[in-house]
Amino acid sequence: MRWGVLLLLALLREAAGEARGRLEAGRLHGRFLKRGAGTKLLGWRRKTQESLLETDGTRISQDLVGGSLAIDTLPDNETQIVEDNHSYYVSRFYGPGEARTKELWIDVAEANRSQVKVHGILSNMHRQASRVILSFDFPFYGHHLRQITIATGGFIFMGDVIHRMLTATQYIAPLMANFNPSYSRNSTVKYFDNGTVFVVQWDKVYLHGKEDIGSFTFQAALHSEGRIVFGYKEIPMSVLEISDTQHPVKAGLSDAFMLLNPSPDVPESRRRTIYEYHRVELDTSKVTSVSAVEFTPLPTCLQHQSCDACMTSELTFNCSWCHVLQRCSSGFDRYREEWLSHGCGQESDERTCEDWAESDHYSLSPNSPFTSFDEDVTTSSLFIGSLTTEDDTKLNQYAGGDGVKNDLPTKTGGTPIHTGTIVGIVLAVLLIAAIILPVIYISSHPTSNAALFFIERRPHHWPAMKFRNHTNHTTYAEVEPAGHEKEGFVEAEQC
Repeated sequence: MRWGVLLLLALLREAAGEARGRLEAGRLHGRFLKRGAGTKLLGWRRKTQESLLETDGTRISQDLVGGSLAIDTLPDNETQIVEDNHSYYVSRFYGPGEARTKELWIDVAEANRSQVKVHGILSNMHRQASRVILSFDFPFYGHHLRQITIATGGFIFMGDVIHRMLTATQYIAPLMANFNPSYSRNSTVKYFDNGTVFVVQWDKVYLHGKEDIGSFTFQAALHSEGRIVFGYKEIPMSVLEISDTQHPVKAGLSDAFMLLNPSPDVPESRRRTIYEYHRVELDTSKVTSVSAVEFTPLPTCLQHQSCDACMTSELTFNCSWCHVLQRCSSGFDRYREEWLSHGCGQESDERTCEDWAESDHYSLSPNSPFTSFDEDVTTSSLFIGSLTTEDDTKLNQYAGGDGVKNDLPTKTGGTPIHTGTIVGIVLAVLLIAAIILPVIYISSHPTSNAALFFIERRPHHWPAMKFRNHTNHTTYAEVEPAGHEKEGFVEAEQC
């Protein structure tokens, strides 16, 4: 009997353990689902620094006029980019005790007042952004940009299309957080541009809802050669403790490209999807008062201007040359739309630089639409002209059946002139000649039958004109005002 009781107790204990394990597993599964939902909502985030791009592909959409905007990571079948900070930039932290920290900080207060501007709107608003034009071309991930968007949330948006998800990608963020410059009169967002460096400083700004912690002062400096410097003067709390519930909290760099895809809802419209292809995430635990971060740009494929330089490049990128676009690229940059639409990936695999040189030598005519050029291809010449606004006017430029059009500037041998224009010019010349030649003949032969014919039939109110020949150049001077009832005729005088 005792053994039976003990056996029954053992079975009950084992059953209770299994139930407890199932309950704990259910809790863990519930946490995983919640975490997965968060990852699904913010599909552009990475799990760890060495993790691959997430492939759940959930898109955050924004309704546009005739389309939508989505922000997504690259599909798994297109690329596998390991997140690091050594592909496009090399970054280095400088702590409070290092002399380089003070050297990197740019004192805006001591700069030329004419070059420093306090942005009145951003300094008195919350969650606002404003575009600013640079005085120089700033290279960002190899793309030369002339306009940026400063946001109150401690970051600079580097994209061309303004949308509601500015914090997702295409940013330079010294400290992205929910800052509210409108809280205090002492809080300002100012910028400084002297032609070689552009500095944005968030001065004495407070976290929304955490104003009692103190003010933050930090800056981002964009140097004309491509260097990016984050300077932190006052950071009153650990960045790890800043809540990201209402606003993302991060520091670093990010860039993406945009593709136009058919919209599943409206067949005749296109859907804009932003794919993030690279990001540099800083360790925010190192972001403290009197610290700095310096980003040094590395060479990219876009810097090569010839086929030979592109194909012999020893960069870590797989650079390829597209003869149609006259561009060197890895295929993953802001020009990917053109790269795909012109078949540059297949073109680079089939032919070499020698093949293109031979074909150009034998078949390229002076009026060929594709000739080599030395101008720098910039983002402003491609994306700003086509994707700046979100209305149908700009969107329809790429809404044709053949996909994206080529907006590259090309040099041609001559400007085509329509046949109608040529015919009009010829007729105008003939008409002028038909008027001038008889006048010249009559003026040189005033006693001829033709001259007498016109003189006899001249209305009385016509003014008499005296023709003078000065060194074979006929000039006109009115000698009789209109309205005189006087007979007369044209005199010919030789001077």
